[in-house]
Amino acid sequence: MDNQLGQSLERIDALGKVTGKALYPGDFNLPDQLYMKVLFSNRPHALITSLDVSKAKKMAGVIMVLTAKDVPNNEYGLIMPDQPVLCGPGSNKAFAERVRFVGDQVALVIAESEDVAAAACQLISVTYQDLPVLSDQKLHQKRMLFSSTLIRAAIQYAIIR
Repeated sequence: MDNQLGQSLERIDALGKVTGKALYPGDFNLPDQLYMKVLFSNRPHALITSLDVSKAKKMAGVIMVLTAKDVPNNEYGLIMPDQPVLCGPGSNKAFAERVRFVGDQVALVIAESEDVAAAACQLISVTYQDLPVLSDQKLHQKRMLFSSTLIRAAIQYAIIR
């Protein structure tokens, strides 16, 4: 066996991807398939104080609307499960009623067609209470430095005790 360290590995799917011949899940359509659309937050940092999906649920062609209260284990994360799957009230995950960036997932609509799912998302009413947003990079760096200094001091204190 040759030493592979520092060598590029050939990807078996590379040619199909660069030529546009590779198929992705979105390229497949099956009989009677359902479609899903996500309602994303439009706020960078806010508390969701109310979420009304009743109009979306009543729309013809809508199969299901899911919110944070419908997700039994409402957490995920690459290293540790510290993010809610869906943000909103009624979750078992602490602080899941907060959105932390524009694009946090608030609700899922499952419908008989993509158009119906998209239209139903527009019928969902979300009331936000805006929270402070940290948008100053220098202030952020100062806060991070202060935070890391506090953490180091706490660790040193714990070691001494």
